[in-house]
Amino acid sequence: MTDQPSLVEHLDEHLAVIESVRGLVAGIESLGQEVSARLARGGVVYSFGNGGSAADAQHLAGELIGRYCRERRPLAAVTLSTDPTVSTCIGNDYSFDDVFARQVTALAGPDDVVVGFTTSGSSPNVVAGLAAGRKAGALTVLLTGHADGGGGPAAEYADRVLAVASDRTARVQEAHVLLLHLLSEHIDRWAVTSS
Repeated sequence: MTDQPSLVEHLDEHLAVIESVRGLVAGIESLGQEVSARLARGGVVYSFGNGGSAADAQHLAGELIGRYCRERRPLAAVTLSTDPTVSTCIGNDYSFDDVFARQVTALAGPDDVVVGFTTSGSSPNVVAGLAAGRKAGALTVLLTGHADGGGGPAAEYADRVLAVASDRTARVQEAHVLLLHLLSEHIDRWAVTSS
């Protein structure tokens, strides 16, 4: 039996990963400006992921459609993992690898933003969804994890990569929540001043 990290060691690891997010702040601010500009032109944010990353994709859409911290108009966002009829139809008739790409191909255009969440950067359906977003001319964004900062195969199809400095799924997902909150804060500020 191998030694397992203690809960305090998990906490210490979490704190170190969260501290490393400081290095992504400039990228988040730049991304926030671009997403806001596209929303101003009538664009839609399409988000997707698997498992916990699907929950993060839903969380982002909820912050945009509802609100983050300020009263403002609702912003256009859709999570592509939330319609079981569409997802199971595509998975059955085509392949689970096509579940996001087919939806992005049907829905996304040049003013839109396509956001893929994958802790490994290698989920085939997220990679394919980002590739479809790029083909549609949308701004493609990847939230991922990689201790080396590379972002995995999905990074090849992302215009913007926010790679958390960890390979541990739990730590990456914890940091992704912080990143989507920071992005939501930026967009909230824009939406209030542009009303």
